[in-house]
Amino acid sequence: MLTRKQKHILIKFFSMFSVVRGYNILVIVIAQYLTSVFILAHNKPLSKVLFDFNLLALVLASAATIAAGYIINNFYDSEKDLINRPQKSMLDRLVSQNTKLSFYFVLNFIAAVLASYVSFNAVLFFSAYIFGIWFYSHKLKKLPIVGNLTSAILTILPFFAIFMYYKNFENVIFIHALFLFLLISMRELTKDLENMKGDLALGYRTIPVAYGEQTSKVMLTLLVLLTAVLVFVLTNYFSLGNMHYYFYISVMLLLIFLLLLWRSKQKTHYVWLHNILKFIIVAGVFSIVLLDVDLVLNRI
Repeated sequence: MLTRKQKHILIKFFSMFSVVRGYNILVIVIAQYLTSVFILAHNKPLSKVLFDFNLLALVLASAATIAAGYIINNFYDSEKDLINRPQKSMLDRLVSQNTKLSFYFVLNFIAAVLASYVSFNAVLFFSAYIFGIWFYSHKLKKLPIVGNLTSAILTILPFFAIFMYYKNFENVIFIHALFLFLLISMRELTKDLENMKGDLALGYRTIPVAYGEQTSKVMLTLLVLLTAVLVFVLTNYFSLGNMHYYFYISVMLLLIFLLLLWRSKQKTHYVWLHNILKFIIVAGVFSIVLLDVDLVLNRI
């Protein structure tokens, strides 16, 4: 049996884990390593990728920066989250704002130290990334379109750090990145539809608040069509191994997403749509291994 003090510490841990969204960070860490092994450094021996200290430092710096970003975002959105996500918000509030801010500065410092082991350019990159996350949370998040685009860019920036480290400029990488960017843009806009109540109450000028649900649905439809075009290009002009099955399934799920979107009127409907997009993104991370399994076996 746990003592009262141990239970208190455990609850605080889960609260902090909720604030930094540890499950999201774990997925990003896995995604960075899979991207390195199968795409960005596919011509390097597997051991040199997996045991590359510089890569580990960049991945951990990304994880620390993202965790700090979730903390500062939680700090600024505490009132809105109380309206949109009351249960999660109550769990998050078990850790004081002062403690959260302390963790925020510590995590950013750790990210800078880790980046310094790689290069001075890495320190500059993560410094700009940290500032970008803060500026987005403080100002840009409340602006329609600008806030959505900034959020999508900030989400894919950790992969840009790995991309610049390996300096792999193949066309397929840019198209994969654009595919991910479009999915994240759709997710952000769907989240805005899901969180309209809190955004409206606290003066957040998101796209649904500023232009209405109908316009938001039209924009999401256009994004789905653009994504379908990218899938056509990827599956017809590039060698994807068995990963092409993932892209075909993604298009089918996006078509289901569209059908449900135009029938959606309540928050619960948008939560389901958000979950469909999250599933496509997370499934995309693990489907990277389908690119060429033999490639890994030959590099061991």
